[in-house]
Amino acid sequence: MIWNLGSINIDNSYEVTHLPAAGETLAARSYHCGLGGKGANMSVAAARAAAPVSHIGAVGVDGKWARDRLMEYGVDTPHIALIDVPTGHANIVVDAAGENSIVLFQGANIELSEAMIGTALSEASPGDFLVMQNETNGQEYAATIARSLGLRVVYAAAPFDAKAVAAVAAQTDLLVLNAIEAAQLAEATGTPLENLGIPDIVVTLGADGCKWVSKGRVRAFDAYPAKSVDTTGAGDTFTGYLVAGLDRGLGMEAAIDLALRAASLMVMRYGTADVIPDLKEIQDQFGD
Repeated sequence: MIWNLGSINIDNSYEVTHLPAAGETLAARSYHCGLGGKGANMSVAAARAAAPVSHIGAVGVDGKWARDRLMEYGVDTPHIALIDVPTGHANIVVDAAGENSIVLFQGANIELSEAMIGTALSEASPGDFLVMQNETNGQEYAATIARSLGLRVVYAAAPFDAKAVAAVAAQTDLLVLNAIEAAQLAEATGTPLENLGIPDIVVTLGADGCKWVSKGRVRAFDAYPAKSVDTTGAGDTFTGYLVAGLDRGLGMEAAIDLALRAASLMVMRYGTADVIPDLKEIQDQFGD
């Protein structure tokens, strides 16, 4: 079982010819409003990877539809609170090469109480996974409670903050971050990733795949070829599938391979949570 302390956002996505420069006004070629947030994306990805997942989070009245949509996608939603704060949202611009720029409003995502988190995790069992990102509050409390209950803690260190990583590092079993975040972490700590004391670290490298750091060893994995049109949510899809694979009993290498396949399909689609591929699509695409 996966418990995801995660953000839920309303994503406003705009397709543009290029990312705007300072002071520049651009006319968008298209607009789409959908479900997003790193937490919601990871929950949907895990559910579509055939893993049971319960989301811990909050939305405002304006986001009731987002909670309902998570449920439609197979995510357990009783621990998503409805509070009197606007739902988090992101304004996303995507250029012709698939690169993006995002402005984020945190809203209800940072209004979670310890009672909300504790009540949810009281239903967890030893061996379950707790997944967190840096888009909610309560991460340190959740990690401490999770470890005391025998859960395995996964931290996706985005948006990156060295202090946030340091606060949960001792409780973290698996750290997932991209190449820029990995460099920032190494600089902030003055320590190579393989010496941080975290059992498993996975660094995503975009079109270059990823690397797995464990027990002082580093193993590289190539990405699957894909014509990228939108990279938004690809990293979240990777993480959701990675944890789902581990929860279903796959070894790390097999779980990483599954996650890379899912990410390769994701970058060929416009959108976020609403277009994350399911396990059958991956099996159909790759023939197994």
